[in-house]
Amino acid sequence: MRTGTYAAALAALALVLAGCGGEPGAEPSPAPSTESATASATPSPSDVPSSSPAAPKPGSVPPPWLGTRVLKEDAEGYGIAGPTPPELRNRAWTLPDMLPMLPGDGFAAEVDVAPDDVIARSTWAPGCPVSRQELAWVRMTFWGFDGARHTGEMLINARVAEDVVGVFRRLYEARFPIEQMDITTKAALDAPPTGDGNGTGGFVCRPSVGQTSFSQHAYGLAIDINTFQNPYVKGDRVIPELARWYLDRSRKAPGMIHPDDVVVQAFADIGWEWGGDWNSLKDYQHFSENGT
Repeated sequence: MRTGTYAAALAALALVLAGCGGEPGAEPSPAPSTESATASATPSPSDVPSSSPAAPKPGSVPPPWLGTRVLKEDAEGYGIAGPTPPELRNRAWTLPDMLPMLPGDGFAAEVDVAPDDVIARSTWAPGCPVSRQELAWVRMTFWGFDGARHTGEMLINARVAEDVVGVFRRLYEARFPIEQMDITTKAALDAPPTGDGNGTGGFVCRPSVGQTSFSQHAYGLAIDINTFQNPYVKGDRVIPELARWYLDRSRKAPGMIHPDDVVVQAFADIGWEWGGDWNSLKDYQHFSENGT
């Protein structure tokens, strides 16, 4: 799910990682010649590092295959998956921002009527249950799993934009981590399932899972947060399909949502309900104005 978004973000991440270890824009140091290397003195024991650099913690770096391994599909078009791969447990990375950083050093948000180019790369089309003029383009800062300030975007119904910004201000103040905040594209919506997406966003013009009626996302009146750490589950159906490790809600892994935590409370204070409170299924990522 969201394959195109992840592929672009991972390509950007590869460039970021490739540049680590030196000053920005610095030329790489040339490799020593054979002559100079031969002339170098043998290092004394005090010159030898006492230990190798610490390896990244499991789950702190995205695997290179993220968003690329397509799952076999069942009769309903959902991916068939087994247990969560070890690399996706305790998932705690943040993908590169796709927007310029908003100014300042704290929470910041900008809200505008969604411009043509933003609508063009979203899932909006004639026939969606909300007009394009009713959608607001919101850019907000958030804390990543890397402990840094990031900027993301979402489309949301303009009528609730102020309330939604207030919710994410509270999440920022609580330093609740988010992997990425982006707008779902048509390509991502139509992509074959990889089962490892982890988006945070609002408007998506699609039906509810397993139904033909429009989801509240199609009205811009629902938001999903960290979809992988907070999966949808109904019977044997889990979405994202590789997120089964996170069905154990006693875990306290970063990015998970729990009853009465700051995420649930912030949405409750604007009158929105949480899918984690539902009985017939659990949608731990999902918040909506009307509770569906």
